[in-house]
Amino acid sequence: MFTFLRFLAIVAFAIATGATQTAAVAQAPQTLRQFVYVLRVVPALHDSIAWTSRENDAVGRHFARLTEATKLGKVIFAGKTAEPLNATFGLVVFEAENEAAARQFMESDPAVVAGVMSATLHPYSLALQRK
Repeated sequence: MFTFLRFLAIVAFAIATGATQTAAVAQAPQTLRQFVYVLRVVPALHDSIAWTSRENDAVGRHFARLTEATKLGKVIFAGKTAEPLNATFGLVVFEAENEAAARQFMESDPAVVAGVMSATLHPYSLALQRK
């Protein structure tokens, strides 16, 4: 992660100084880009009474998939707010080769496929991280 942050600092300096290219940037290896997708429970499921085994199973597959993607190093972190279903949202910060790959990862999330959650994709840059 330190190397990636150093690379970002070099790019920011080049942009700030108006440089079009530096040797460090020109020789930087191809890196994965970071993205975040925001998940929200669909309005029809804001009342927990509406949940069936179908929705619970989809969320179980969603969690298992994110667990595996975290073990493989694709997901940086994932979690949700601790609020009622009508207010809560989840975040999945992950790396992908490009936006198309990121969108495919988000759209194949089992909770999204099952219609339990909606998701929106955003480019993301991790700036600070606790040791």
